Formats: sequence, C-alpha cells, structure tokens
Amino acid sequence: MDPILDAPVLIADDQEPNIILLRSILEHAGHSRVHSTTDSRQVLDLVDEVEPDLILLDLHMPDPDGITILRQLAARSGVDDYLPVLVITADVAESAKEQALTLGAKDFLTKPFSATEAVLRVRNLLQTRLLHLQQRKLNQSLEQKVRERTRDLEEAQFEILDRLALVSDFRDDVTGEHARRVGQSAALLARSLGMRPSEADLYRWAAPLHDIGKVGIRDAILLKPGQLTTGEFEGMKAHTTIGARLLTGSRFPILKLGEEIALTHHERWDGKGYIGLAGNDIPLSGRIVSVCDVFDALTHERPYKHAWPVDRALAEISSQRGLMFEPRLVDAFLSLPTEAHLLD
Repeated sequence: MDPILDAPVLIADDQEPNIILLRSILEHAGHSRVHSTTDSRQVLDLVDEVEPDLILLDLHMPDPDGITILRQLAARSGVDDYLPVLVITADVAESAKEQALTLGAKDFLTKPFSATEAVLRVRNLLQTRLLHLQQRKLNQSLEQKVRERTRDLEEAQFEILDRLALVSDFRDDVTGEHARRVGQSAALLARSLGMRPSEADLYRWAAPLHDIGKVGIRDAILLKPGQLTTGEFEGMKAHTTIGARLLTGSRFPILKLGEEIALTHHERWDGKGYIGLAGNDIPLSGRIVSVCDVFDALTHERPYKHAWPVDRALAEISSQRGLMFEPRLVDAFLSLPTEAHLLD
C-alpha cells in the first residue's frame, strides 16, 4: 500500500461539517487512517494516541484555539522532530499567517477549499514528513554504526594497551599479571580520592604501562636473583626514562598519563627517589602508582624475593608514610576494602 495513503492524519475543527467534508475528501482519495475531533481540548491527547504524520488544524476554535495548540505542539517537539501542521482557516490576514508560521505551521488551506487543493496539500506535506522519517531512521542507523565502530576502536585500543603492558610484565613476572593488578588498584585508589569514574578509569589502563621501560633493561640486571650493584641499580633506574620516552608525544590522554606515570612512579615523597622530585612536585599519578606498585611487588614473588603476607606488606606501606609515600595516599590505601588488597 502507498505509505502516504496509510499515514495517520488528524483533523481538528470545531465545525462538524468541515470535519465531514475533509474526511470524505481524504478517504475518497484513498487515505485509510483519518482521525478527527471537534473538541480542541482533545488534540494533544489524540496526538499521543494516534501519532499522526499530519495535523489539519483550524485556527478559530474555542479555548484552546489553534494558535494555542500550535504553541503546545512546538513546546513538545524535539530538535529533530518534524510534524507538519496544515492550518485550516478563512482568515488570510498576513498577521495570522505570520503567527502560525512562526509557531510551526507548514502550509495553509483556506476556506472554502477545493477537494483537489486539499488532497494535493495533504499529499505534499505527508511526502515531506515520510522523507523526514526515512532520513531520521537513516541517521539513527548511521549513528548506531558509528557508535559500534567507536566502541570497537576503543576495545582495540584497550586490548593493545593491555598487551603492551604485558610486554614489560613478562620480563620479570611469569604470570604477566602485575601490570593488571597495579592498574586495578590505582583506579580504586584514584576513585577513593574523589576522582570522577572517567578519570579514575584512565588509571586502570595507563598505570599498567608504568614499567614499559623495562624492555630496555638487560636480563642480567632485570632477572638477577641477588642484590644489584650500584652500577646495575643505575641501569635499572633507566627504565623510568626509557618508558617515558616510549610514550612521549602522544595526543591521547591515556598515553599522556602513562608517560607521566612511567617517569615518576619511583619518586619518593621525601625526595630520595630516582629523579629527586619531592612532595607535591611529584605528579599525583606517580604518587598513586608508587603505592600500588610497591604493595603488589611486596605481595608477589619476584626473582630476588619471596612474596610477603598481606598484613606485613600493609605494615610496610604504613611505615613509609611521609617517607616513600604521601601520607594522604597511605591513609587512603589502607582504608580501601580488604578485597582491594587481595587482587589476583
């Protein structure tokens, strides 16, 4: 069936003869879904019930009149809505036309009207309405495809970041889980400090890159089971600057944060870290990841040490309050739920 003839049409006119005439004309032309009312108070309810693709509206009706109804319809319309209104009126004054057009009327059918004119004006407006609906549906489909594509790209980005973090992890963590755990605990700690979820979630993906610079450290140093010599320790310290260089220059917030973390996660609150930054001169990201990194390293086995029990590791974190770690972060870390300290 012709979609134009199947489109619902609503006629609102307080004169019953006008309703009968218009219904007859439209139904004779093949329109199968013509609805009507002589009570202007019912128009908005009928719009909700019928969901018309076109409204034929008389301006001169008892309260509310056609102008008031146009205002009400305009107030309910969204930016992308297009519900055409064909104004039926014997008043052809320019002021009346201008007011109706300003409020959203699309065309006029002047009384007395001919059947041919009425059918053509209705058909033209319905055709425009259906084209609008088709375009809106197409736009929605395209927007959905864009959202899906964006989601796919984000998932790919996160997977690449995850695998990139594993590159460094596999050098000295046979499980490859250290980076993931540090990311999780850093996000939890960031959230406990009052960061918005979107901000804290950046830590979940950026913090695992803290040791990416270890790809540039020799196995003889990285996997040495005993204590490092002074020279070897200097070589180990280079992983922070190597990591920062690997991540530098990106325009993406996650990689920018990752660069900052890679460079500063071995700084100490008392200024005795790798670079020598102290206190608030250390970026907050470096301070956060420092606590999470040390705790995870203590509670998991490494080539040079056995895993510590959680309570002993928490005691060690507490003992470094104001020395290695910012006091506020130590307090926040110790206040995290127990499961946050038992990530596996």
